[in-house]
Amino acid sequence: MKKKSFLAYPYIIWSAIFIVIPLILVVLFSFTQKIDGKQVFSIANYRDLMDPIYFKVFLRSIILAGGSTLICLIVGYPVAYLISKVNVSKRGTLILLFILPMWMNFLLRTYAWVAILGKNGLLNTFLGWFGIPHTSILYTNTAILLGMVYNFLPFMVLPIFNSLSKMDNDLINAARDLGANSFQVFTKVIFPLSLPGVVSGITMVFMPAVTTFAISRLLGGGKFMLIGDLIEQQFTVVGDWNFGSAVSIFMMIIILISMAVMSRFEDESDKEGGGLLF
Repeated sequence: MKKKSFLAYPYIIWSAIFIVIPLILVVLFSFTQKIDGKQVFSIANYRDLMDPIYFKVFLRSIILAGGSTLICLIVGYPVAYLISKVNVSKRGTLILLFILPMWMNFLLRTYAWVAILGKNGLLNTFLGWFGIPHTSILYTNTAILLGMVYNFLPFMVLPIFNSLSKMDNDLINAARDLGANSFQVFTKVIFPLSLPGVVSGITMVFMPAVTTFAISRLLGGGKFMLIGDLIEQQFTVVGDWNFGSAVSIFMMIIILISMAVMSRFEDESDKEGGGLLF
């Protein structure tokens, strides 16, 4: 037992230096303001967050992150299901092909969409072959949404695939023996049993989507400010670390609340399981 505790010390030290201490500093900065060269306790940073202009930024970020998460779920679940149904020897290859683009730098993957969605990009060139007028998608909310879905889709597919691949096929066979059709098998057995993976996928997609700033900058052209852009701007451009820290803490609270809600659903799904209610 003592040996296990000793082995935990490096992790505890690492967590304290790179997680706990920076978090404490951010909290302290969020509750202070720089006046006459001194840091003075103040809640003005959080009061400034109530400005309607920032509310619009928060709302836009949540809507885009929620929309991208929903699209990733709609697209990713069938992909994960199909991969889980192929031969075991081929699953590894399919998963490798699916996550292969993630080996490329995040900024390069995102910047590639500029060449695809641009005025003279691949999309408009393809549409031109069929006589379809050029469309302007780049530097719009749609472009940002596409960028989020493209970059974060694997984070939805992998957890769902993990849940589906571990599912006991005897439960599915038993449901069919009891007279359930394909739709009933999916809604009453497969989907409920895969809910832990769905919840994990939603969490893993929503968190980076709601805090991203590179995607909105490259594909939104700087026209649409998201929470990540606001935080990055306060630290690197404006130099107001105090307000930037307050926005970061507020965003952290939103993420923790969403994780708590998702965890509640995951716990309930674990308790209920896939009830055979036909």
